[in-house]
Amino acid sequence: MGLDGLAQVAGKIRDAVETVIEGKPSVVRLALTVLLAEGHLLIEDVPGVGKTMLAKALARSIDCSVRRVQFTPDLLPSDITGVSAYNQELREFEFKPGPVFANIVVGDEINRASPKTQSALLECMEERQVTVDGTTYPLERPFMVISTQNPVEMEGTYPLPEAQRDRFTARISMGYPDPAAELEMLDVHGQSSPLDRLRPVAHAGDVRGLIEVVRRQHVAAQVRQYAIDLVTATRNHPDLRLGASPRATLHLVRAARAYAALDERDYVLPDDVQELAVPVLAHRLLPTAEAQVERRRPEQVVAGLVKRLPVPSPRA
Repeated sequence: MGLDGLAQVAGKIRDAVETVIEGKPSVVRLALTVLLAEGHLLIEDVPGVGKTMLAKALARSIDCSVRRVQFTPDLLPSDITGVSAYNQELREFEFKPGPVFANIVVGDEINRASPKTQSALLECMEERQVTVDGTTYPLERPFMVISTQNPVEMEGTYPLPEAQRDRFTARISMGYPDPAAELEMLDVHGQSSPLDRLRPVAHAGDVRGLIEVVRRQHVAAQVRQYAIDLVTATRNHPDLRLGASPRATLHLVRAARAYAALDERDYVLPDDVQELAVPVLAHRLLPTAEAQVERRRPEQVVAGLVKRLPVPSPRA
């Protein structure tokens, strides 16, 4: 498969998702970018703006295994990864896979579960495997976790640990729809949910092929250095007490490859890195106490760095 085939298949998935999510093309594109970058997506916003609807729409547009987990305070790690149960007929323990054994795992309201339960996703998100009772079980590819969460100031939520946030490739916010899109939503969603009419437009094998195309995307040395400079600047910024990790640099370059491929380019531009800097980096950063008091958010810090850092020239 080449870039033409990628654009055709990705376009079908995008169009299918946009039949459910009205007036949010940039959000849908970013979700598709994370899928092709072999990453995981965190959708954070207030209730009722379509976070779970976006996750379900992306999952249903692909003919692959999908499992949904509703995170609650009493959820246990074994409820996610699976458990070894004793089989009386065989007189031995056998492994009962949990919902994480799927191509796409939809985690609804992930920050309503305790940090202990949230940590059950750490191994599978990073290493694409699950270890239970000393035995390691690989996960089938493609594998993507799409999680939704409410803002941490809302009741009944636990803040995601830093290690958990760092494993999400990007965090996006749905935002409220504009009046025209909301009016159209009333017409479309008023009679029945378009999610019920959504049919798969691609297969898991198609997605694996798209991922292989993205992996072949060319990233020039200057663009790689620009990504490193951007991440390094977050580690030295006075408003941040925790900067972005080397994993963040890797995720930024992977996402830039996918973003370029969706534009049918076989090379990455600094513009791709700039476009993805905020959604890929901001959720990994911890502001200082002074920055929190003065309400200087990590998103503003990253946006300022993008404006300030020099962009590499083509002949640099």
